[in-house]
Amino acid sequence: MHHTGGPGWQITMDTSGPMLIALYVRDAAGLDSAGHPALCHVAPKIRASDHAHLIGEVGGPAALKTEWEAWWEQLVKAHPEMSPELSPPGFGTFSNSPALRRVLQAHFGAALTWARERRGEYLALEAEREANSNNELLADMVEDRLLEVGRAAKDFSLTIIELPLAEPRAWYLEPDKIIMSQELLAQPELFRSYVQPVVDLLV
Repeated sequence: MHHTGGPGWQITMDTSGPMLIALYVRDAAGLDSAGHPALCHVAPKIRASDHAHLIGEVGGPAALKTEWEAWWEQLVKAHPEMSPELSPPGFGTFSNSPALRRVLQAHFGAALTWARERRGEYLALEAEREANSNNELLADMVEDRLLEVGRAAKDFSLTIIELPLAEPRAWYLEPDKIIMSQELLAQPELFRSYVQPVVDLLV
């Protein structure tokens, strides 16, 4: 986790274990374009498999998509808390989402392993950024904007959730969250093109 801040403002960058698991489940179940915003595939790519036999009697793919989207919305709202709780093997908190519950039961072990690996990669990436001072770009962007408007920053906080997404881009979630590919910060101009308009809006 990285914090950048000044008088009255704070920007936090971190990844999310529960969201990593959710994205693994989404891609493994072939739920392309599910969720709001509709994020691209994760990297490394997860091979999708057919779940028709598993979820056919509990609403099929349409029910799975609806249930996954409701879960994703909860995760985004609750971040950085984990809500709902992931409690294998029964996943009792998903009793109202029978299709998603079955898919979670089928994939949870693999999803957890995959998420832990990605988390490890993210920690290494963070350490590298600290060493190279790449994180200072965010503070610079806020300072530039403050000079432009000629006043102190309005109080604001911004949360940037970094995930291993295949496309180097960001998705703005109003009012104060961004989901972003964790590779984006390595491309300062592209990073700035996505994040500067949000900073301008908040400052």
